[in-house]
Amino acid sequence: MKPWLLLALLLAGSAQAAEVRIDIKGFMFDPQPLQIATGTTVTWVNHDPIPHTVAESGHLFRSGALDTDDTFSWTFTTAGTFQYFCTVHPQMVGTIHVVPST
Repeated sequence: MKPWLLLALLLAGSAQAAEVRIDIKGFMFDPQPLQIATGTTVTWVNHDPIPHTVAESGHLFRSGALDTDDTFSWTFTTAGTFQYFCTVHPQMVGTIHVVPST
């Protein structure tokens, strides 16, 4: 998602919850880092030809193995900074900053 679009969603204060996608490709999570508002659902999509997982460092969530084009979604209900990684390839890391919604 383009940063200006995310900012527009945050400023709009819409009653509808936002959805954001993180692409898994080339052994990377994209975009990185990501800032979202509470109530936003993040969906990871694996575009690599091999399986990956998405696991939050504090054990808040953990996907199963995601094959090519598989997805995993999580709705962030509390503010904070969340680190996540692929359990199969631990060098793959990401960060999501969750701010209170307006």
